[in-house]
This record gives sequence, C-alpha cells and structure tokens, in this order.
Amino acid sequence: MPRREICVVTGSRADYGLLFWLMKEIEADPDLALRLVVTGAHLDEKFGGTVDGIERDGFTIDARVPMDLGDDTQSGIARAMGAELAPMTAAFEALDPHIVVLQGDRYEILIAAVAAMLAGRPVAHTHGGESTLGAMDDAMRHAITKMSHLHFTAAEDYRRRIIQMGEAPERVFTTGALGLDGIERLDLLSREDLEHSLRHDLGDKYFLVTYHPATLGQGDGLAGTGELLAALDRFPEYRVVITGVNADPGHGSIRRRLAQYADDNRDRVFAHQNLGQLRYLSAMKHCAAVIGNSSSGLIEAPALAVPTVNLGDRQGDRLSAPSVIPSAERRDEIAAAVEKALSPQFADAMANGESPYGGPGAAARIRDILKRHPLEGILKKRFFDLKAAS
Repeated sequence: MPRREICVVTGSRADYGLLFWLMKEIEADPDLALRLVVTGAHLDEKFGGTVDGIERDGFTIDARVPMDLGDDTQSGIARAMGAELAPMTAAFEALDPHIVVLQGDRYEILIAAVAAMLAGRPVAHTHGGESTLGAMDDAMRHAITKMSHLHFTAAEDYRRRIIQMGEAPERVFTTGALGLDGIERLDLLSREDLEHSLRHDLGDKYFLVTYHPATLGQGDGLAGTGELLAALDRFPEYRVVITGVNADPGHGSIRRRLAQYADDNRDRVFAHQNLGQLRYLSAMKHCAAVIGNSSSGLIEAPALAVPTVNLGDRQGDRLSAPSVIPSAERRDEIAAAVEKALSPQFADAMANGESPYGGPGAAARIRDILKRHPLEGILKKRFFDLKAAS
C-alpha cells in the first residue's frame, strides 16, 4: 500500500514551533510521507529569515509561496492574501497530498484552507474551537474549521464547540496542545547556556515579554505598547527579553517602538526577532514572569510553572490556568499584576493549579489519526445538528 502523503503548511515561527514535533512524527513513520509548504513571514527577512531555520532542522521544503508583507495596513494584508491564493492552490495541485494539515488561525492559513478546498484536498486542522476576542484571528479560526474535515483540539471544551458548529463528532478529536510536546522533548538550555546563546547577561532575574497587535482593537496598538513599557520601567531591577512581533496588521509601529525601547535601555532590555523554539522555551523556563498577549503565556508557561501576566483581550476567552493573571492595558494595572505574579503567595497558589490543556503527546496522537482515519469520501461533509432541548 502506498504511503499516505501529509502536506503541512507553515507561515510563521509561531505555528512552526507547534508543528515541529508533528512533522518529526510524520517523517519518522514508514507509512507516511511529509510534504512541506512554507509561506508568510518565514520568507520575509524582516521577520528573522526563519525559513533558514526550517532547513537547518533537516526538513525538505517542497514548495515556497511568498507573500508581500511590506504593507501592514488592512488593505495591504488583503492584497497579500489575494496574491497568495493562486500559487498556494497550484502548490497543492502539484504536490497532490492525501490531506493538508493547517495550524491555528492566521490569515495566510485561512488562504491555505481556501486553496485546499479549491484543489479538492481534505484539511486537518489543529487548535480549532478556541476563542480570542481581541483578534480577527478568532473569525479566521472558525472559518478554517468549517473548511476542514478532521479536527484536533487542545481541550475537551474546544471539541464540544466544534461539534456545536456542525462538525461530525467522529471527526473531532481532543489531542491536547501541540506546544507542550516541545517542553517534554527538548533538552532545554540551562540559564548559563541560554545567556551564552543570547549573548546577554540576564542578571539575577528577568521578564520574558511577547506582545503582538490586538487586531480588533482601536488604533495602531502603540497606546497599549506604551502602557506596557511604562509598567516595565517600574521594575528596573529586572532585565527584559523581548521577542519578535507577529506579521499582523499594525505590526510595524509596535516592532519599531519595542526596538527603540531596547535601544534606549541597552543595559537591561534585549530584543530578538526570532528566538526559535529551544531558546524561547528555555527563556520562558528561567524567567520570573511572562508578560504580554501571546497564547504561549496561557499554554506553555503554565506547564513550566511560570506565572503569566496576560494583557488586554487578544487572548480573551481562551482557557487559562491559575498561573495566568489577566490585566487591562493600563500601566498601573499591569504593574499590580506583575507584583502579584512575583509574590510568594501567588507562587504557592499557582503550584496547586492544573493546566486545562493536559500534558504532552499531542503530536503522536495526531499522527496516529492522520495515519489511520479513512479518507474515502471525506470531502463530503454533512452538517451535524444538535438535538433540540426537550
């Protein structure tokens, strides 16, 4: 029997870090063949040239679909999405995979879902059913769900939500969060080795800051960025490691503001466009707190027993552990939340909490389903109607 060909699409360092271990599982299985399509920020040097890291990891890239990310306005992103559709569809037609795997909720992944539909290829979607009130990704995620045929969710609550959206229960699987696999399977760097890799002295204690545009918010995001930086100034004894900004609408102004802050505070603030999975998780492991609005603060940080100060509503309505402290994007509230995260009382309370995302192993569970689930006739989807309440 011929090997089942699984085509994985990655568009950013964020989804690549989550898909990495699934790709490794597919590669290692003699009954499966990995096909890889790279698009989005991976192919843009200002986001760190992360395509080079994919090749250094030993993966063969079967197709590259560039996007023009030079214009970060809504209309600029719309033009980039439109230009992606035809070459992405052509890539799927040329590779002719049995199924396409898509992660999450970003605009380049939405276009990949449309392209797979046009090319007549079924889609398996990871991390569907989640809700992020402050980002347009929320609508994109649900749209991708409705164009997908197999669903791998991070928690049972999300599985129920996808079924509520009309997806057949036998095609929706609770497999856990992919981000937890890296924590288990990577040999995370010691603090000393992390400092050597980053070429920074991280001092006695430091924060890990990861902040992205809240794409359903008002303005360009600079107000929230300014409030965050003003709050950080209240903790001069803490050094700060800032990660790169996602390629979302409005990313340019936030990236420049964060870079300027690092330049103005070279003795204690260090900005990195791309840390990579190993250094990012290692930096998270050793930091005093994660501060920002990234999903990693809600999923990976609790697994490492690190407190998170979650800003604004970009991650609004996403399941969170007791180690996550919500805060409005106002400097006084951010500073108060950081103080709480650093308190011994919070450390005690956090130690007794559990993550809603379970433990590692999602990559292997997804691989097994991709390998065995029947694909004949899978493109024809009937709407699953919930029984009316009696």
